[in-house]
Amino acid sequence: MKLAGIDEAGRGPVIGPMVIAAVVVDERNVPKLEELGVKDSKKLTPRRREKLFDEIISLLDDYVVLELWPEEIDSREGTLNEFEVENFVKALNSLKVKPDVIYIDAADVKEARFGEDIRKRLNFEAGIVAEHKADDKFVPVSAASIIAKVTRDRAIEKLKGEYGEIGSGYPSDPRTRAFLENYYREHGEFPPIVRRSWKTLKKIEEKLGTEVEARKPKKKGQVSLDEFLKK
Repeated sequence: MKLAGIDEAGRGPVIGPMVIAAVVVDERNVPKLEELGVKDSKKLTPRRREKLFDEIISLLDDYVVLELWPEEIDSREGTLNEFEVENFVKALNSLKVKPDVIYIDAADVKEARFGEDIRKRLNFEAGIVAEHKADDKFVPVSAASIIAKVTRDRAIEKLKGEYGEIGSGYPSDPRTRAFLENYYREHGEFPPIVRRSWKTLKKIEEKLGTEVEARKPKKKGQVSLDEFLKK
């Protein structure tokens, strides 16, 4: 029997891609994945995830990885959950080896609804198991979570090579917030690697907007409001 697992990495960050990974593994190879120490990617160090990446792929029958960058995320129609369903389906339908059962890390508060939304859009028949924290319960989802996380981590490292220290990309990361605020101060806008629909950016604009506007060079003959009032 062929088993699939699907998961995402980078749903919440304000910087960089959301990555979706779908994997297919023969049930006979699941114990081999367990022996490698495959589990929820969040419970592994970055170095351990990197080491497991190629070892996992060598045991898979098939896999698909989608990198969804900020422009695509910002231009979506509907909710982030609907966007995730759409791209989970895209990844699963792209598999050349079709699984008999698909294990899904459900984003919806209603697990069954999330699974059903995916099932009815598939171009093949398969059993569906959609649960919260599936990456911690089912080895195929754990394998998918590691592939997705390593792919996103690599993308973030490339961005650091171009932009300098950007942190993890999560709004709660002080390094990420410092990067966004400094970039906005310097350029008066945000870089193309950010998700412009995130509230984090609006808050920064509200916080620094007046300061940035005041620093913009005035056009010839243009006076500031203060200068106008003093006349």
